[in-house]
Amino acid sequence: MVHTQHKEIPSLDGWRALAIAIVFLSHAGLGRIVPGGLGVTIFFFLSGYLITTLLVREFDRSDSVNVRHFYLRRLLRLTPPLLLVLVLTYTLTWLGIFTGDASWSGFLAQLFYFANYYVLFFDPGHTLPQGTGVFWSLAVEEHFYFVFPALFIFLMHKADRRKIPLYLGGLCLLVLLWRYGLVLLGDASMDRTYYATDTRIDSILFGCILATLKLPPAVYAALHKPAVRVGGVTLGVLLLLLSLAVRDEVFRETLRYSVQGLALMPLFFYSVAHPHSFPFRLLNLRWVQRIGIYSYSIYLSHEILLSNVDWVSHNAAVNIAVAAVFSLLFAMAVDRCIDAPLRMLRARFR
Repeated sequence: MVHTQHKEIPSLDGWRALAIAIVFLSHAGLGRIVPGGLGVTIFFFLSGYLITTLLVREFDRSDSVNVRHFYLRRLLRLTPPLLLVLVLTYTLTWLGIFTGDASWSGFLAQLFYFANYYVLFFDPGHTLPQGTGVFWSLAVEEHFYFVFPALFIFLMHKADRRKIPLYLGGLCLLVLLWRYGLVLLGDASMDRTYYATDTRIDSILFGCILATLKLPPAVYAALHKPAVRVGGVTLGVLLLLLSLAVRDEVFRETLRYSVQGLALMPLFFYSVAHPHSFPFRLLNLRWVQRIGIYSYSIYLSHEILLSNVDWVSHNAAVNIAVAAVFSLLFAMAVDRCIDAPLRMLRARFR
């Protein structure tokens, strides 16, 4: 199983920093060369890996999972910063200071993690405050975690633990087949397969698979050999590049997410198991870790700021820099004033 004895899992904050950098640069106008969707997929994979690792640890300690405490931790972690961003953004939009439209239906859809299906089926014109479209990914995660703890507990009690990754892999296959069905038979749009929970949860499941993977000691030892490690990392990087290089529309709407999930498995495995080896030691630099800690609040605010800083300068690079600085300052303030006190409260529910 790929986790350490330490409370904090190595490299994960670094992965968060990498993911938010990819997303920010893509939204800042570099989307043609910086794949913002990959950054979101990394966030999904990381979330599945981290949450499942914590659930495994809790189950190993007590032979159960306190589901109530699980949801309280999620609520205290995600909702306060989200609510703050929504109140500020909708108020400034309603006053005409920020661009876009403000409605109670949009506010409630985003607050209660329904943003992805709201945009797909109820508000195709995206009549929301400019820059809040990124909240769709929060909806995917919360829909997944609404059902995953129950599935996890069932599998841990009823299934052979060595086969749990196979069952989760079967779910990934079903999601892939569902995407193919929507695209080839239903003529679904790329938005349908990109934003919807039912077509994207496998990106989270791949992380869950890695967290539940229990390897025989001989296999585990073999994976740590330098030559095997280099080969595994190289394979992961090549698969990621392949997922980005293939431009066929059917591939991009279907198999791309599966290839990226498979590619991230060896990369996460070795980044956790060998955090001080190259290139993973870069993920564990102190300043990189700090950005990772701030990544959630940066994610919430960055595109809103990018969409509303045109008044600063006629130079796009200056506006992007201003948005980056303000999103970072906002994230630092949220961490100090909101998340730090709530971290202590969340610790009571572990």
